[in-house]
Amino acid sequence: MSKRNKLQKFAELLSFPNVYENFDSGKPQLAGEHGQIVDLKGQWCTAHFKNNAPLTLELACGRGEYSVALGKMYPERNFIGVDIKGARIWKGAQAALQEGLHNVAFLRTRIEQIMYFFALGEVNEIWITFPDPFLRNSKTNRRLTSPAFLDRYRQMMPNGGIVHLKTDDPTLYEFTLMVIRDYPQATLLYTDDDIYAKALPLPELDIKTYYERMHLAEQKTIKYVQFRLS
Repeated sequence: MSKRNKLQKFAELLSFPNVYENFDSGKPQLAGEHGQIVDLKGQWCTAHFKNNAPLTLELACGRGEYSVALGKMYPERNFIGVDIKGARIWKGAQAALQEGLHNVAFLRTRIEQIMYFFALGEVNEIWITFPDPFLRNSKTNRRLTSPAFLDRYRQMMPNGGIVHLKTDDPTLYEFTLMVIRDYPQATLLYTDDDIYAKALPLPELDIKTYYERMHLAEQKTIKYVQFRLS
């Protein structure tokens, strides 16, 4: 994508009513439509979605395909896709607007900052879809299922909140299972190292992102982990 196209998409994001952005990682505040500063912590559902429905986050959402598909699948629930890449979020946000999905929004921020934007118990469920596995041993703390991130998720979720990981990467898959085993507040609920080799346990797993289709074309197997945090 050319620099000009990226800049155009960044500018368009400012006009989207379903996108919120954190422009300064040193200052935990959000800008909404037309750059207006908003405080949605603890009131995403009431202030943005105008309801009290359960809230699900998709972390490392990329183009937002999962968030958009989940919004279609469950119109009675709210979904927020989270990523730092604005040009990617633009695609999902535009699709949600075009399809009239008022239960889908997007948050552009570093996921390390996420606990600044959600209150205790505000998030009911988290999906982590094909995140960067950060394969170097020196970067394991950046993996989205590392203990440091689980600590963050526990700040936002009620006791018993569910986290889903969908990945093609065997290192991240095995790492996640190890973390769950050693993390006192995590309970493994389901695991499968090749979900399409059998009947899917959840209809949501049949959603295929752009990157997942690439992985499948390369004959990679798709892995899934579901666990509870308390």
